[in-house]
Amino acid sequence: MALERGTRKVPSAAERGPVSHALFRVVRLHRMLAGQLLRDLGLHLGQELLLMHLWDSGPVRQTELIAVLDSDSATVTRMVQRLEKTGLVERTPDPRDGRATLVSSTSAGHAMRTEIERMWHDLEVATVGDLPPATLAPMLDALATIETNLATATAKSV
Repeated sequence: MALERGTRKVPSAAERGPVSHALFRVVRLHRMLAGQLLRDLGLHLGQELLLMHLWDSGPVRQTELIAVLDSDSATVTRMVQRLEKTGLVERTPDPRDGRATLVSSTSAGHAMRTEIERMWHDLEVATVGDLPPATLAPMLDALATIETNLATATAKSV
């Protein structure tokens, strides 16, 4: 027998994980909307996060981007190559280590900041909707706890 949650039925196989099932649905829809908004800017999911890190940190090695984005080398390499082709980032030799390269935002990449900030605002408005402001802080606290729990479980399984 499937549990009722709002207007959605939790499949019987997920009855013992209703929060996980709800998170899965919410994250899927959030990513879909973020992807649509980013496509309007000519970007793919994750590329805006890479640019945001470069804006805050300045030039960095690709290994730092891999760690920050919690991704693998091949994915970040493709992402950097795509952004480089569009002129939003550039790679230059690391002056401290000639074997390494630094990735940095170009002036065109910096020019995207306002649009990306607007995109994140639009995503936030669509996500939060008409939730009362007083509910947001406890929600953010709960999400931070969930993130910590998942990070701990992930670290244990490696």
